Amino acid sequence: MPAHLRREWPLALSYGTAAVFFIFHQQMLEKLETPLWAALAFLWLFTVMLLSAFAVVRHSESLASLVGEPYGTLILTFAVTAIEVMMIAAVMLTGPPVSFLARDTMFAVVMIVLNGMAGLALLLGGLRHHEQAYNLQGANAFLAVIVPLAVVGLILPNFTISGEGPTLSTPQEIFLIFMSLALYGVFLAIQTLSHRKYFLGPDESTGHAEHAVRSRTWHGALLVAHIVPIILLSKQIAAPIEFGVKLFDAPEAFVGFLVAVLVLSPESLAAVRAALANQLQRSINLLLGSVLASISLTVPAVLAIGLMTGRTVVLGLAPVDQIMLVLTLALSMLTFASGRTNALLGAVHLVLFLAYLMLIFER
Repeated sequence: MPAHLRREWPLALSYGTAAVFFIFHQQMLEKLETPLWAALAFLWLFTVMLLSAFAVVRHSESLASLVGEPYGTLILTFAVTAIEVMMIAAVMLTGPPVSFLARDTMFAVVMIVLNGMAGLALLLGGLRHHEQAYNLQGANAFLAVIVPLAVVGLILPNFTISGEGPTLSTPQEIFLIFMSLALYGVFLAIQTLSHRKYFLGPDESTGHAEHAVRSRTWHGALLVAHIVPIILLSKQIAAPIEFGVKLFDAPEAFVGFLVAVLVLSPESLAAVRAALANQLQRSINLLLGSVLASISLTVPAVLAIGLMTGRTVVLGLAPVDQIMLVLTLALSMLTFASGRTNALLGAVHLVLFLAYLMLIFER
């Protein structure tokens, strides 16, 4: 068997796992009453989905070398966003009628990406290359859309009076859906058409690379093939997650954290590898792009699901989380304000990420 086919062995494992859980779905649900079985099921599903996610990274990077930037990072961003929407929808639809998952996942995405992964990428890149350059205009374009959408989506619901509690009324939800999609549409036009050069690094061009492994069709087909089992298994992993939260009385925010970790693993891996290779612009495109896509696409999708199923989607963050969100956004604006980064900036972001992890369990 050729080497390039042997590398796709996770496909057999992931589709086999999906088939087993589909055929023996009822028996699996009954066994989840046993803590040991629930833990084994979660670890198995998490590992299989993680292997598929790494394969998604590999094929998206090959496509990136074929189509050039910023289209390469957009391919991975859209793939990951699709996984995120399906996972949140699966967990949300199996949970209670009042869902905090979208809020917790969005907040986890912002904290993990802007503090955890950005901090790690800047720290490791800074330690290896001392200083790294990026396109300031591109980073500012990302943040110009991320900041208002994050504040309107995750903080404003705490102060509106037409909805019950930290929620939005139906007209407000519809407005947020269209506002998010419209802003993201304008951003995509800027990123891919009129101002594409904003999202290229100092030494990059808009031309296509010449070192792709195989054809666009090959990598595109396998990219989709590796995404499908993640989507199929997302509903299966929802059950052991919910069982574990109830069994160990874990905070609800921990579920959002787990979903975000699994969903963000492809982009996080690619972003750190890019920073180590001194391709900081690609790393920033991946990191800030994932936050932007998550807020502007996942939130509308979840709100739409809530409207169609009659479920209440809680978006407003708790006061402690609001402070962390505002602090993270402010720090990000300072970090990406000069066109150059170093290890110190990465260390500061990592400290905020550790504070976020502590506050999940100890308020």
